[in-house]
Amino acid sequence: MTPSLRQMRFLCALANELHFGRAAAACNVTQSTLSSGLKDLEAALGVTLAERGNRHVILTPIGEEIAVRARGVVAAAEDISELAARHAGPLSGDLRLGAIPTIGPYLIPAALSHLRQSFPDLKLYLREELTESLLAGLRAGRLDAALIALPFETGELVTEQLFDDGYQLAAPRGHDLTSAQAIDGRELADQHLLLLERGHCLQGHALQAIPEVALPADESFAATSLTTLLAMVQEGIGLTLIPQLAIDAGIAGAHEVALAPLQRTCPRHVVLAWRPTSPREAEFRALSEAFRNARADMAVGSGSRPNR
Repeated sequence: MTPSLRQMRFLCALANELHFGRAAAACNVTQSTLSSGLKDLEAALGVTLAERGNRHVILTPIGEEIAVRARGVVAAAEDISELAARHAGPLSGDLRLGAIPTIGPYLIPAALSHLRQSFPDLKLYLREELTESLLAGLRAGRLDAALIALPFETGELVTEQLFDDGYQLAAPRGHDLTSAQAIDGRELADQHLLLLERGHCLQGHALQAIPEVALPADESFAATSLTTLLAMVQEGIGLTLIPQLAIDAGIAGAHEVALAPLQRTCPRHVVLAWRPTSPREAEFRALSEAFRNARADMAVGSGSRPNR
């Protein structure tokens, strides 16, 4: 008996979540339906795919190998659906877009009005996740495209450059470093920076922003968001680097902090990524242009100048 696409989706979800309840929710089915489907799959294949405990699930070695292949099959099936949808019109139908937390909340709202006007038949489903999870989602077919920042290893995925995103120093008001119109990045050599927690690519990007300086991180604190970082700076706990994109979106408006432009820094490169097998490349190029235009409008409104 040949495994069904539905059964393979169930297996992929279980491999991602390692929990029957969460896997069922990801597939929009009941837990009993998912469990029954996986038992049918095991019976059809004649192998045990998962070890079931009271509180955990572990895939067997053959289960892990089959899950890897199932992800490819599911992704290919999604591409077929996308190919059919593409013939209905440019940027129409469902599009599952992922974004990292330091890009999505600032860029996507600025682009939505343009997208709604230009592509009224497009339905965007947004997911905010860390880079590793987004890339895994693209490869598994769970996502169609993702907004991420480079440098980051993307393997075989296609990336379209949107813009370069520099940084400003955020410091408590009255801090000595903010008295100048612009700061030479080398002046931060002896300053410990507050950063996002591990897993956020911005942590590494910020530490590499000034090539000539090994920026030290404050190991006693790690934030989950840029808003938390600014709150800590406001309280005088330390300094941090904030991406220009977030500043142009107005993130600093609710915090009593001083911002100072940084010279001699390496920006992060904001890109849109997708699978090379996706039939929607032309649509993703159009989506990329919409994001570039939105970023340019943000810069005009704030007086900054983003680099493409």
